[in-house]
Amino acid sequence: MNKNNIIVKIIAFIEVLLVFTVFILFYLTRTVKTDRVLHIPSGSVNYTIKSLEKRGYNVGFIDKIVLYLLGSPQAGWIDLKSENLTKLDFLYRLTTSKAALVKVTIIPGETTYYIYKLLEKKLKLKNIDCGFDEGFLKPDTYFLPIGMKKRRVCEYLKRKSLNYHKEISKKIFGKFEYDKYKKYLIIASIIQKEAANTDEMKKVSSVIYNRLKKHMKLQMDGSLNYGEYSHQPITPQRIKNDNTRYNTYKFYGLPPDPVCIPSPEAIIAAIFPDKTKYLYFYKCGKRHLFATTYKQHLRNIRRCKK
Repeated sequence: MNKNNIIVKIIAFIEVLLVFTVFILFYLTRTVKTDRVLHIPSGSVNYTIKSLEKRGYNVGFIDKIVLYLLGSPQAGWIDLKSENLTKLDFLYRLTTSKAALVKVTIIPGETTYYIYKLLEKKLKLKNIDCGFDEGFLKPDTYFLPIGMKKRRVCEYLKRKSLNYHKEISKKIFGKFEYDKYKKYLIIASIIQKEAANTDEMKKVSSVIYNRLKKHMKLQMDGSLNYGEYSHQPITPQRIKNDNTRYNTYKFYGLPPDPVCIPSPEAIIAAIFPDKTKYLYFYKCGKRHLFATTYKQHLRNIRRCKK
């Protein structure tokens, strides 16, 4: 091989290297449009790339190599600080950024109306309304990032809650049919409002089923603690003036929707009530006294008041 051929090959190699370098620089300086806050599942670089691809990000082999060079991506909520980044900035911030998280606890018995208010306050957002049915949200403690968009908040809560209900339904029924499952959520929500503790839930459930079977009005205060009325005491005036289907003193049958977010124990109680003949219960201290007849119910009231 003569000297000229060696020089030509060196020049050719340099040209190829320059073209490749220009291509990489061009690729890494392209603009990426992204949500400011992302959730990155824990796992390898390869898993992170696949997760981003599923969410519509244009990432591939080069991004994978760059991430390997930059270091491991952060797991959890990532605050990228911007929605328009170069590809290199985007990949770099995946490995270095973390979001400021706030703790949001959704407790059983609360209504979606108040959960939205809590989310607005904690996440510094306005007018959150995800359009969820009452009773749909999973009661749990969530750690959510400040800066998260309302749309992402709703998507995240929907995914978590839907998986939660599917798991319960499939474990018991072998399938998930929301229209049929919703009936149990309605009953569970009333149980949640009425029962003094989890041990009573199946007894309260039996009262609901027994009264429905006999075509008796449920006449339960808890059904009126829906929406914005979650924390209001139920007075005779309220019973008189509320003309919605939630007023089980006026209307037969179940309310049209759940009245609150039920616990998993309340859902199980709604599906598997105790087999009793109870038709009444009266709160006495920290528990309820149950009765099969109205006469016995009145006796329980007198007994408790003494």
